[in-house]
Amino acid sequence: MRVQYNEDLKKLNDMLVDMGNLVEISLEKSKKAFKEQDKTLAEDIVRGDQSINNLEHDIEALCFKLMLRQQPVATDLRVIATALKVVTDLERIGDQAADISEMSLSFNGKYPYKTVEHIPTMMKVCREMVHEAIRAYVTKDLERGKRADAMDDQVDVLFSEVKAEIVAILKEGKENIDDCLNYLIIAKYLERIGDHATNIYEWLEFLMTGEIEDTQ
Repeated sequence: MRVQYNEDLKKLNDMLVDMGNLVEISLEKSKKAFKEQDKTLAEDIVRGDQSINNLEHDIEALCFKLMLRQQPVATDLRVIATALKVVTDLERIGDQAADISEMSLSFNGKYPYKTVEHIPTMMKVCREMVHEAIRAYVTKDLERGKRADAMDDQVDVLFSEVKAEIVAILKEGKENIDDCLNYLIIAKYLERIGDHATNIYEWLEFLMTGEIEDTQ
């Protein structure tokens, strides 16, 4: 019985790795689609989000099976509970990557992405942050998780800089207001991606220490 249980726990970790890989690929593609105004790639990302959603459901089903059939002890229960939380954050990151791609389609391949210089940088930092947070979680590496968490400050600074850039562009009156608003929405999606990566680190911290950080 315990052998099967351990195999299922390993399967759970492997599935989280797979889902993390899909999310990272989606983020990388969304960055490329935005930068190159690639409509075909953007549409592919939107369609591919279903694969992430399907894997989320499979992981949830496995977690519930483990809880109902195996009656896990406290330590194992934390593994399962944090997996359920992490998979939610991963799914939302995937959703936001798809949302960014959908927003990119609204520019019709014509909007000059360099107008707002900090968005590509913000995309790069978010991609790195998510990668580090996922790897930290699956390898149970708290120090790596802390490095990922620290990157959220950089994301927040970049978000503020994007907002300042957009205000300056609007004051010049040279760009379409709707396009500028779309840029702002994309930046907000990226800021939320950073928040979800931070959540993953915090769930790793709970998994390893049994303590939940007080954010109040």
